[in-house]
Amino acid sequence: MVSQESPDTVFPTPATNTPETLHRSLSLWNSLTIGFATVSPVAGLYAIIGVQTVVTGGGWFPALAFCLVMQLLVATVYAELSSQIPIAGGAYKWARQLGGATTGTYAGAIYVSSTIAMLTTTAYTGGIWMAIFFGSASGAGVTLVIWGVVFLLVCTVLNLVHVSVFKYLISLGVYAEIVGSFGVALLLFFFFRQHEFAELFAHMGTGTAPSQTAAFLAALAISGWAFIGFDACSTIAEETQEPKRMVPRAIFLSLCMVGGVVLFNSAALTLSFNRETLQQTSAVSDPVTPVIVANFGAWAETPFLAIVMIAFLACGSSMVQYTSRIVFSMAREGSMPAFLSRVTAAGAPRNAVMFTVLLATLGLLFGLNDEAVATVLAFGTGGLYAMFAMTTGVGLYTRLTGRWDPSLGQLKLGSWGLLINTAAFLWSLFEFINIAWPRPYAVSPDAPWWQLWAVPLVLGSILGVTTLYLLVGRSTRSDALRSPRESTPTEE
Repeated sequence: MVSQESPDTVFPTPATNTPETLHRSLSLWNSLTIGFATVSPVAGLYAIIGVQTVVTGGGWFPALAFCLVMQLLVATVYAELSSQIPIAGGAYKWARQLGGATTGTYAGAIYVSSTIAMLTTTAYTGGIWMAIFFGSASGAGVTLVIWGVVFLLVCTVLNLVHVSVFKYLISLGVYAEIVGSFGVALLLFFFFRQHEFAELFAHMGTGTAPSQTAAFLAALAISGWAFIGFDACSTIAEETQEPKRMVPRAIFLSLCMVGGVVLFNSAALTLSFNRETLQQTSAVSDPVTPVIVANFGAWAETPFLAIVMIAFLACGSSMVQYTSRIVFSMAREGSMPAFLSRVTAAGAPRNAVMFTVLLATLGLLFGLNDEAVATVLAFGTGGLYAMFAMTTGVGLYTRLTGRWDPSLGQLKLGSWGLLINTAAFLWSLFEFINIAWPRPYAVSPDAPWWQLWAVPLVLGSILGVTTLYLLVGRSTRSDALRSPRESTPTEE
């Protein structure tokens, strides 16, 4: 059974800040907006719409809806866990507390690497939209990587300034998405539809997938990107007021809100698309702005691009915060260098933020290959679904063996909890395999083998390095215990 010691007791928040504590400065609204911005309807949908169109040729709306329903099951398990163990690091801490230190180390390695890959993907796609906004739409390769670096620099600054500025930007991003993105979708849906509702399920026959079954599975894999990031609410639990009550609500509400907006926006855009625009779409092109300009006029282009860019910046800034808190939590536990657990007087883990951004910047180098966009998306989603599978798997195992009693948390699901946990684990495992599956038609017919197998290769390498780290650490500790010179002082 999980220890009943409160995280607040383990890591108290004193009146004055210490090197290993964070300030509780976030309300339910702040936590909800961070979750909303991290999942981000605009960043989630607009980042995948080009790839979806190229691979499936249209008709990917059912896959998007199915993915949302299944992700709500995963979010429910996360909400249940956070109602009992609300602490910085979220799923990493749950794995460590429920499964032990070794399980926690593996979980932390997967979590940090996958969230950094997720941040890299957001920076790359956000950089594309930033380039379009500033008139560099024809850029490719090195140019887009540079724009991605600029995007990350802005997100870094926003994470290191006063928390009130960060809160303001995140709220602005949410308002931009609701008023701009959702408002535009409403107008498109009611006044500028060009197609019947059957278009949501119709394939144009122009996709690269060899069959409708392959197209659906590929669409399901790509759709996974649109519904990750809700767990950001759990990683910032230590900075949230009344976390056992507020964090579970923020997790579930953020995904529900984002999911509704994504589904409605995707439907509105699909029903308003000109078929010629879709047929000319590439994985790095922008098929959305032409629809806005064609229906509203040229004047709408700049305001629309500004809304999208603000939404992406809010999403990227939230991801930097989200990932840096996992790094901070691991460093505090001794699984990463101790200097990464230090915080400033304002309560920001500056070293963890800089470390996170540095690794994400190095990841942008994959964008030098213009044909690797689908692979970059796979990097950003595969690892997170591996983490979803691990978290729900650890939760299911400890629930069945009695090591975790969910009834002690504030969110009580009763017998439904086991059923939801089982379904969430099976879905997460399936979706991870689906995302990792090699698809030449989703990347490039001439893609090298390592690019096709990128997700299992990278995760396998991470697990291998983590195993080596654990073995070396265990051997070092054993040698230290056996060594008379180190264990007992020599008497002169």
